[in-house]
Amino acid sequence: MQASPIVKIIQRHFNSSSVTTLIASGIPPALARVLAARGIAQAEQLESTLGGLIPPEQLTNNRAMAKLLADAIEQNKSLLVIGDYDADGATATAVAVRGISSMGGRVEFLVPNRFEYGYGLTPEIVALAATRKPDIIITVDNGIASVEGVAAANALGIMVLLTDHHLPGDSTPEAACILNPNQHGCNFSSKNLAGVGVIFYAMLALRAEFRARGAFASKPEPNLTELLDLVALGTVADLVKLDDNNRILVEQGLRRIRAGKASAGVEALFRVAAREPRRANVQDLGFSVGPRLNAAGRLDDMSLGIACLLTANAEQAARMAQELNDLNLARRSIEADMQDTANVVLDDIEVTDCFSITLYNQEWHQGVIGILASRIKERYHRPVLVFAQADHGQLKGSGRSISSLHLRDALDLLSKREPDLIIRFGGHAMAAGLSIHEADFERFQMGFEAVVRSLLTPADLQSLMEVDGALDGSEIDWDLACAIERQVWGQGFPQPTFYDQFSVEQQRVVGERHLKLVLGKSGQRFDAIFFQQQEFLPKEIQAVYQLQTNEYNGKQSVQLCLRYWQDVTE
Repeated sequence: MQASPIVKIIQRHFNSSSVTTLIASGIPPALARVLAARGIAQAEQLESTLGGLIPPEQLTNNRAMAKLLADAIEQNKSLLVIGDYDADGATATAVAVRGISSMGGRVEFLVPNRFEYGYGLTPEIVALAATRKPDIIITVDNGIASVEGVAAANALGIMVLLTDHHLPGDSTPEAACILNPNQHGCNFSSKNLAGVGVIFYAMLALRAEFRARGAFASKPEPNLTELLDLVALGTVADLVKLDDNNRILVEQGLRRIRAGKASAGVEALFRVAAREPRRANVQDLGFSVGPRLNAAGRLDDMSLGIACLLTANAEQAARMAQELNDLNLARRSIEADMQDTANVVLDDIEVTDCFSITLYNQEWHQGVIGILASRIKERYHRPVLVFAQADHGQLKGSGRSISSLHLRDALDLLSKREPDLIIRFGGHAMAAGLSIHEADFERFQMGFEAVVRSLLTPADLQSLMEVDGALDGSEIDWDLACAIERQVWGQGFPQPTFYDQFSVEQQRVVGERHLKLVLGKSGQRFDAIFFQQQEFLPKEIQAVYQLQTNEYNGKQSVQLCLRYWQDVTE
């Protein structure tokens, strides 16, 4: 395989006055520098209580949505939640069903099988939904592009309440009410809510509406904080930016999980992933629990994942979580085979001469092409689109982008240049999905490359790794590692990475594929681990690393987790 692009290390900048303010608030200097580099100017921005959330009434149409839902519940109307088949869609569906049920609503859910119906509220899904005879359809994590589907529902006399977070297209569906922070004219100050965050905000407004109607005068109010573990999981899994508002939602969800108050399904998913709920962190949600939930939608039917999140029975949850784990193992095997096939193709391509990578193989699995696109994008630092066969002579594609290219906008530009090329598309800056005719693959490949070339420069294709500078040897201690681990890090608020020169004093392979090291710096020695690295490192290295706590046989220590290295002598 061709070598990966050379990585350029750049240091994040921070505001010195912000650092001073944060230190005065009691934050350690090293952590203050990290936080200031992420736009934190004062400690209040790290507030993690629910009182710090943007008020629900500030989300455009939320009050109107709440009134419509409250009327429907009071009139005992039949409500049908239609979700998406990823982790955000699954958690959003569960939040909607549990939230509405807690307020007396008669509600069911339907999630499209991606292989039969595709994404969103399509006319075909509406026809399937109509067999359930709902009075109202509530979309979660989808619908903003479903102009035809909403029209089909309207024609059948089914009201559509649309909740989504994706970017709107040129036309807006004629839904009875639309809740979306990214819709035109919405002034909600956080545009980064995941689909599960949007429906959680809808539930907060619905409870407030029932409160105003006196519905809780003789009975307790529903405790919506019980849904926050689901909100945290969906928010992290969907890779939305963890702005101040999302960090509160995630932190509050993690606190419930650590306190043993998670739903039976989330608890079971932690267990089957061999993660300890009492020490739950963002990485557990994003890399252990989320993929197992996603596996249902990728290979089978997300109904299994949603059922796992809805059940209150621990035994049922454990059984369903094991099924999800088995699906995830199958997904890994399929992904490995697809990666091998892709590597053969990429060996014959001069990737350095390309601004984009577009691949198709008739044997590839529709449910895994997004993961493959992500892996290739990470390796080659280029926008990547991967296609698999669908029905009726069509291909379905999934794309991942780099920060310099807004993927949905690029596809929109291509669709305007060649109106008959893309059958449908949707998504956002970093990820998108689309359908084309199989006969048009090479034409699409060339057209997309031309669009990307018109939008990017060669400098945009340089793989960059942002770091938070060096740490003084005295700063590498247990307290700093714990302080870092207590923060919520994620998309748009990345976990701190540091960069420094070390001597490699000891190294050995453990677990057949990881390097265990002892690194030296200024007379001090530090334990380190480098996952998925079997080849020994040279004597002197510049290393990008993260701090992490390590507990083994009752002993607590700080460990450096290496992410990248360069030979000092080269």
